[in-house]
Amino acid sequence: MPDRDGKILPIVHQAPLPLERLILSEPPDAEAVPMDVLFVGGGPAGLAGAIALARMVKADNHAGGDLGDVQIGVLEKAGALGEHSLSGAVVNPIAIRALFPELEDKDFPFRAPVAAERVYYLTESRAIRMPTPPTMQNHGYYIGSICEIVRWLGEKAEALGVNIFTGFPAASLLTDGPRITGVRTAPSGLSRTGEQGSGYTPPTDITAQITVLAEGTRGTLSQAYLEWQKIPSDNPQIFALGVKEMWETLKPLDAVVHTLGWPVPKDCFGGSFMYPLTRNLIAVGIVVGLDYKRSSDDVHDMLQRMKLHPLFREILESGEMVEWGAKTIPEGGYFALPKRRHGDGLMIVGDAAGFVEVASLKGIHYAMQSGMFAARAAFDALKRKDTSAATLREYDAMVDGSFIAKDLRKRRNMRLTFQKNNYYVAGLKAGIMTVTGGAVFGGKTESHRDAEVPRDTSRPEPFTPDGKLTFSKLDAVFKSGNATRDDIPSHLIVGADITPDVAELYAHMCPAGVYERDGDRLVVSPANCIDCKATDVIGPRWTPREGGSGPRYRQM
Repeated sequence: MPDRDGKILPIVHQAPLPLERLILSEPPDAEAVPMDVLFVGGGPAGLAGAIALARMVKADNHAGGDLGDVQIGVLEKAGALGEHSLSGAVVNPIAIRALFPELEDKDFPFRAPVAAERVYYLTESRAIRMPTPPTMQNHGYYIGSICEIVRWLGEKAEALGVNIFTGFPAASLLTDGPRITGVRTAPSGLSRTGEQGSGYTPPTDITAQITVLAEGTRGTLSQAYLEWQKIPSDNPQIFALGVKEMWETLKPLDAVVHTLGWPVPKDCFGGSFMYPLTRNLIAVGIVVGLDYKRSSDDVHDMLQRMKLHPLFREILESGEMVEWGAKTIPEGGYFALPKRRHGDGLMIVGDAAGFVEVASLKGIHYAMQSGMFAARAAFDALKRKDTSAATLREYDAMVDGSFIAKDLRKRRNMRLTFQKNNYYVAGLKAGIMTVTGGAVFGGKTESHRDAEVPRDTSRPEPFTPDGKLTFSKLDAVFKSGNATRDDIPSHLIVGADITPDVAELYAHMCPAGVYERDGDRLVVSPANCIDCKATDVIGPRWTPREGGSGPRYRQM
């Protein structure tokens, strides 16, 4: 269906996934680096999986097993672990406790336990206190920085002999028939026109008996594998965009705060948060579904306006914004899970598989637990000397029998009802689903991809940041520590027929100012990109670029 008068249909202008670049049916290079098990992505899923597998191999060898030296690798596109990691984050410790049963909670890299929490409904000038919904009650959980958690996990992994390769984005899957045999990394040092510069480094092939895709949200290779193997899901995956800031403040915050309502339009799904990490360090952010309805809806601008509300301004205005970032979040839930998350020599874990439960705003413990399940399946496959799909299906069985699938099924329609109903009806239905554990309104709610939602063309409401409490996109990107070369080749594949209205949609969609409308044309600044992947959801396709590009988060 094409655009209609006054409306944009993003999928019409989106390039297809470049499978010919992402799935390579060729043998690995003669100088390929051999691994036994390779985790692609150094986030909580990949690192938890690598740690769990290393521990199982060590225990088996001590018990006289025959595995011997098993080479475990973790491939991370950021220049250092944690630099591309972003989350809220209030963490359910169930998975990290299971991974490190010998440690106590005080030993984990959390900032503080959740001492109190408040939920508000916001109007433009008022904050109305609400009862905390059961799904958002966080007693017994911890506030943390995912950057710090990832760095801590990395140290534990290296101590166990895991090979961690930072600055190496996986750009393609290597295949032999339907079997995944490893990955090829992205080259580095190319000029803007794609020519080899003085610092050129060619791609590296890394082979593995088992490749575990732990790419995080909107994983490119995960998408490519699912499309190549024609693996369906009941519903398409849908996404939200979260924009977050870290503030050093003079006024402390004494509780975890969540809000609904303003400045998120009533026909959008979203809300905000404010978390105290220390007495003078606060995380503040907003999350909005990318199925929003207008070309001028702008999540970064919503966050800036939100900080002017008395609830936030009272805490923040005496402080300083020290870090900024953004990330997409899979929100499709149970019905958007791929029917199969394994194949010959491959498993998909964490956010890449869609293991996020939106109603409780949680995903880290699901990511870690799925990585640990993949480790168990990989260990058993190595022991049997059979890494086929028939053996690795054990991974899916473990996920489907665990709290991951149980939690997602219980709240399977709570996000989707907001695509089908107005704000008030959807809120009522979500409350009933919470009370009944999903039994009422439990049949599958049909969904559609974010790129299939028509957008009304609309002019934005003017807003001028003050540079103290509110910030432009370019000023915000500076606070992300973006380390991308200015003359890097573009990693973004722009589709056909980009009209001025489509350029306007892209400019508001991207929180980092990558896209700009200049008269009737679209201007693209790929060096601004912070790999949040919003562009890949409804705009130009994101593809892996040279290692170390993108943000350098420290406390996100």
